[in-house]
Amino acid sequence: MVKRAISYQLSAVSLIFILCSVCYGQVISSSELISNAKQYDGKAVVYAGEVIGEVMVRAEFAWVNVHDGKYAIGVWIPKDLTRDILFTGSYKFKGDELEISGIFHRSCQEHGGDLDIHAQGLRKASAGYRVSEKLNFDKIKVILMLLGVLAIVWILSLLKHP
Repeated sequence: MVKRAISYQLSAVSLIFILCSVCYGQVISSSELISNAKQYDGKAVVYAGEVIGEVMVRAEFAWVNVHDGKYAIGVWIPKDLTRDILFTGSYKFKGDELEISGIFHRSCQEHGGDLDIHAQGLRKASAGYRVSEKLNFDKIKVILMLLGVLAIVWILSLLKHP
Protein backbone atom coordinates (compact mmCIF):
# COMPACT_ATOMS: atom_id res chain seq x y z
CA MET A 1 0.00 0.00 0.00
CA VAL A 2 2.79 2.44 0.94
CA LYS A 3 4.80 1.49 -2.18
CA ARG A 4 1.77 2.18 -4.36
CA ALA A 5 1.24 5.63 -2.74
CA ILE A 6 4.92 6.53 -3.23
CA SER A 7 4.71 5.34 -6.84
CA TYR A 8 1.69 7.60 -7.45
CA GLN A 9 3.47 10.56 -5.84
CA LEU A 10 6.58 10.05 -7.97
CA SER A 11 4.42 9.76 -11.07
CA ALA A 12 2.61 12.99 -10.19
CA VAL A 13 5.87 14.84 -9.56
CA SER A 14 7.32 13.55 -12.85
CA LEU A 15 4.20 14.66 -14.71
CA ILE A 16 4.45 18.15 -13.18
CA PHE A 17 8.10 18.47 -14.28
CA ILE A 18 7.24 17.34 -17.81
CA LEU A 19 4.33 19.78 -18.08
CA CYS A 20 6.44 22.67 -16.75
CA SER A 21 9.17 21.99 -19.28
CA VAL A 22 6.55 22.06 -22.07
CA CYS A 23 4.94 25.31 -20.83
CA TYR A 24 8.13 27.34 -20.74
CA GLY A 25 9.94 27.08 -24.04
CA GLN A 26 13.08 28.84 -25.08
CA VAL A 27 12.50 32.26 -26.61
CA ILE A 28 13.26 32.40 -30.34
CA SER A 29 14.51 35.63 -31.92
CA SER A 30 12.95 37.28 -34.96
CA SER A 31 16.20 36.72 -36.87
CA GLU A 32 16.01 33.00 -36.17
CA LEU A 33 12.33 32.82 -37.18
CA ILE A 34 12.87 34.76 -40.42
CA SER A 35 16.09 32.94 -41.38
CA ASN A 36 14.63 29.50 -40.69
CA ALA A 37 10.96 30.17 -41.47
CA LYS A 38 10.48 26.83 -43.25
CA GLN A 39 11.78 24.92 -40.22
CA TYR A 40 9.45 26.70 -37.75
CA ASP A 41 6.37 26.87 -40.02
CA GLY A 42 3.30 25.53 -38.20
CA LYS A 43 5.24 24.90 -34.98
CA ALA A 44 4.70 26.27 -31.48
CA VAL A 45 7.18 29.03 -30.65
CA VAL A 46 7.88 31.48 -27.85
CA TYR A 47 8.73 35.02 -29.00
CA ALA A 48 9.52 38.02 -26.82
CA GLY A 49 9.82 41.74 -27.41
CA GLU A 50 8.39 45.22 -27.04
CA VAL A 51 4.89 46.09 -28.24
CA ILE A 52 5.22 48.85 -30.85
CA GLY A 53 2.61 50.85 -32.72
CA GLU A 54 -1.05 50.44 -31.89
CA VAL A 55 -3.09 47.44 -30.78
CA MET A 56 -5.38 47.01 -33.82
CA VAL A 57 -8.61 45.30 -32.73
CA ARG A 58 -10.44 43.24 -35.37
CA ALA A 59 -13.68 41.78 -33.91
CA GLU A 60 -12.62 39.12 -31.37
CA PHE A 61 -8.91 39.34 -32.25
CA ALA A 62 -6.24 42.01 -32.51
CA TRP A 63 -2.97 42.63 -34.34
CA VAL A 64 0.00 43.50 -32.18
CA ASN A 65 3.47 44.23 -33.56
CA VAL A 66 6.25 42.93 -31.33
CA HIS A 67 9.84 44.11 -31.83
CA ASP A 68 12.70 42.13 -30.30
CA GLY A 69 15.43 44.65 -31.08
CA LYS A 70 16.15 43.42 -34.61
CA TYR A 71 12.83 42.92 -36.43
CA ALA A 72 9.13 43.21 -35.64
CA ILE A 73 6.68 40.35 -36.15
CA GLY A 74 2.91 40.69 -36.35
CA VAL A 75 1.03 38.70 -33.73
CA TRP A 76 -2.64 37.71 -34.18
CA ILE A 77 -3.97 37.55 -30.65
CA PRO A 78 -7.35 37.00 -28.98
CA LYS A 79 -8.72 40.41 -27.97
CA ASP A 80 -9.14 39.43 -24.31
CA LEU A 81 -5.37 38.79 -24.00
CA THR A 82 -4.64 42.41 -25.00
CA ARG A 83 -6.31 43.91 -21.92
CA ASP A 84 -2.99 43.82 -20.03
CA ILE A 85 -1.17 45.84 -22.71
CA LEU A 86 -1.04 49.38 -21.35
CA PHE A 87 1.91 50.95 -23.20
CA THR A 88 2.84 50.61 -26.85
CA GLY A 89 6.22 51.77 -28.07
CA SER A 90 6.44 55.14 -29.78
CA TYR A 91 8.53 58.30 -29.61
CA LYS A 92 7.17 59.17 -26.16
CA PHE A 93 6.65 55.68 -24.69
CA LYS A 94 8.60 52.47 -24.12
CA GLY A 95 6.15 49.65 -24.86
CA ASP A 96 5.29 46.72 -22.61
CA GLU A 97 7.66 43.77 -22.96
CA LEU A 98 5.72 40.59 -23.77
CA GLU A 99 6.49 36.91 -24.04
CA ILE A 100 4.12 35.30 -26.52
CA SER A 101 3.57 31.61 -27.09
CA GLY A 102 1.80 30.60 -30.27
CA ILE A 103 1.94 29.01 -33.69
CA PHE A 104 4.37 30.50 -36.23
CA HIS A 105 3.27 30.84 -39.88
CA ARG A 106 5.81 31.73 -42.55
CA SER A 107 2.99 32.35 -45.05
CA CYS A 108 -0.35 32.54 -43.25
CA GLN A 109 -3.23 31.65 -45.57
CA GLU A 110 -5.72 33.33 -43.25
CA HIS A 111 -3.87 36.66 -43.45
CA GLY A 112 -2.92 36.99 -47.10
CA GLY A 113 0.35 35.07 -47.00
CA ASP A 114 2.03 37.24 -44.35
CA LEU A 115 4.55 35.94 -41.84
CA ASP A 116 2.90 35.99 -38.40
CA ILE A 117 2.38 34.28 -35.06
CA HIS A 118 -1.07 33.20 -33.87
CA ALA A 119 -0.82 33.73 -30.13
CA GLN A 120 -2.19 31.18 -27.70
CA GLY A 121 -0.75 32.71 -24.54
CA LEU A 122 0.77 35.95 -23.38
CA ARG A 123 2.88 36.95 -20.40
CA LYS A 124 3.88 40.52 -19.63
CA ALA A 125 7.60 40.42 -18.81
CA SER A 126 7.80 44.11 -17.87
CA ALA A 127 5.59 47.16 -18.00
CA GLY A 128 6.21 50.04 -20.37
CA TYR A 129 6.65 53.64 -19.30
CA ARG A 130 6.64 57.24 -20.49
CA VAL A 131 9.99 58.37 -21.89
CA SER A 132 11.06 61.70 -20.45
CA GLU A 133 12.76 64.04 -22.88
CA LYS A 134 15.88 65.85 -21.78
CA LEU A 135 17.06 69.03 -23.43
CA ASN A 136 20.59 68.96 -24.75
CA PHE A 137 21.98 72.34 -23.69
CA ASP A 138 25.14 71.88 -25.79
CA LYS A 139 22.99 71.77 -28.93
CA ILE A 140 21.08 74.87 -27.80
CA LYS A 141 24.39 76.74 -27.36
CA VAL A 142 25.52 75.75 -30.87
CA ILE A 143 22.18 76.88 -32.34
CA LEU A 144 22.45 80.25 -30.58
CA MET A 145 26.02 80.71 -31.82
CA LEU A 146 25.00 79.88 -35.40
CA LEU A 147 22.08 82.30 -35.16
CA GLY A 148 24.52 84.98 -33.96
CA VAL A 149 26.86 84.32 -36.90
CA LEU A 150 23.90 84.41 -39.29
CA ALA A 151 22.74 87.74 -37.81
CA ILE A 152 26.24 89.23 -38.19
CA VAL A 153 26.48 88.05 -41.83
CA TRP A 154 23.03 89.49 -42.56
CA ILE A 155 23.89 92.86 -40.96
CA LEU A 156 27.19 93.02 -42.88
CA SER A 157 25.41 92.26 -46.15
CA LEU A 158 22.93 95.09 -45.44
CA LEU A 159 25.78 97.54 -44.72
CA LYS A 160 27.69 96.52 -47.85
CA HIS A 161 24.72 97.14 -50.20
CA PRO A 162 23.08 100.47 -49.19
